[in-house]
Amino acid sequence: MKVYTLTFSQNLPISIEKTWDFFSSPRNLATITPSMGFKITSELSGREKIYPGILIGYEITPLFGIRMNWLTEITYIEPYKYFVDEQRSGPFAFWHHQHHFRITDLGVEMIDILNYAVPLGPVGRIANSLIVKKRILEIFSFRHGKIQEIFGEY
Repeated sequence: MKVYTLTFSQNLPISIEKTWDFFSSPRNLATITPSMGFKITSELSGREKIYPGILIGYEITPLFGIRMNWLTEITYIEPYKYFVDEQRSGPFAFWHHQHHFRITDLGVEMIDILNYAVPLGPVGRIANSLIVKKRILEIFSFRHGKIQEIFGEY
């Protein structure tokens, strides 16, 4: 299985508390995800914040109008510093997404480290180079712009 790594960073002119408050709410994921039929299907039981072990289900239409379910688990959290989501079932052979937050003189630096693998061996590697990586980059580019629109950037 070939694992790919992508890293993204963004600087936010807001406090760590405001940053954590926004990104630790599963409901805000829909706000920063481009139109791809994204819908949270899990009952969050009134919880507005993530916690280790929470399973979050989604319906998505990532490519070619194909609808699929995706289940992620929040596996690690250190409040105001980082959290990790991992795919439990869904479109990838492997998905491990770290969200790091670091206080700077001007606000907060947010760093995403995404490790993922595409199923289907050699066919998946070709699909990654032709389609999947480009789609992930589009999603994170949209996310960057939406976050900048909401909070600004320094």
